[in-house]
Amino acid sequence: MDKVTYKLDTFEGPLDLLLHLIDTSEIDIYNIPIKEITDQYMGFLDAMQELELEVTSEFLVMAATLLSIKSKMLLPKPPVIELDYDHDYMLDDEYDPRAELVAKLIEYRKYKAIADHLRDKELERSLIYTREPEDLTPYAPKVIENPVRGLQVADLVYAFQRALRRMTSRNMVTKIRKDEISVKGRMQEVVRWLERAGGKVLFSKLVDEDTSREGIVTTFLALLELMKVKAVVCFQHRLFEDIVIQAREEGLAHGFTADEISY
Repeated sequence: MDKVTYKLDTFEGPLDLLLHLIDTSEIDIYNIPIKEITDQYMGFLDAMQELELEVTSEFLVMAATLLSIKSKMLLPKPPVIELDYDHDYMLDDEYDPRAELVAKLIEYRKYKAIADHLRDKELERSLIYTREPEDLTPYAPKVIENPVRGLQVADLVYAFQRALRRMTSRNMVTKIRKDEISVKGRMQEVVRWLERAGGKVLFSKLVDEDTSREGIVTTFLALLELMKVKAVVCFQHRLFEDIVIQAREEGLAHGFTADEISY
């Protein structure tokens, strides 16, 4: 008897081994010679034991199943039971002990074929290399949107009329009455300020952020006139410091005449 070598790691279970034996021997799966298959299966188990490989329980269960089917196939057929009817009937004459095993093998072959197909698809997909998607926005053509999209002619006419009404109201001229400040009046205000402040005041106190350009110029002219009539004296403690305005006692005591000042 020739020695048969099996590649043990290729079988995923007893059904896989049985299919391998059936395909190798070119046996019809619907008419399995149970004696031949059982002998080959038992030879496989003997080979595993000789190689000191662990025989799992599922392989032993299948061996017991094959031996059970083999024994049933060797038993004589049951006798014919005569009934009271016009024809004879043989009990369990159509029963085949291999039927359940054949059904399992056919079902397993279907799932194995599906698994092989998915494995081929996986191998085919593994040969395809992909990359992460990139932002192609800079290369996209720029579409200039229509600024008046969705507007009708009537809408544009209405917007133009509203713009004309706003322009008309914007061009209206309003007359503003200007309050003029005279140098004579500003001189009198400075004198009254000096009297309330005890005869000395800073120039920055006479003008503030709200004082107009005309008011600042008028204040300077008023100080010049007061200095001219020797009513006040102006000086600085240091360069670029605030101007100190100090009343002269003799000037304020005798008063000053501003009749000649007409501006």
